[in-house]
Amino acid sequence: MAEQIHGHAVLEMMAASGQAYTRESLRAAIVERFGPEARFYTCSAESMTADQLITFLQSRGKFHAVVDGFTTDRAAICHD
Repeated sequence: MAEQIHGHAVLEMMAASGQAYTRESLRAAIVERFGPEARFYTCSAESMTADQLITFLQSRGKFHAVVDGFTTDRAAICHD
């Protein structure tokens, strides 16, 4: 089974980069950073693929729309 990585690691990666992402560019960045087999978990879901995590984070309001796509910031990351 692939390593389980907390979704916060993706949000931290996004915030640290300071760049905007599209769904496709975020998926590519996740695969580059964590590998194609990585699975992600949060406090309420587990074993998500990169695509599933992106959908999950978007549904939870973790992304902020900008002209070039979307971003996040550390304020969007819960600390539980």
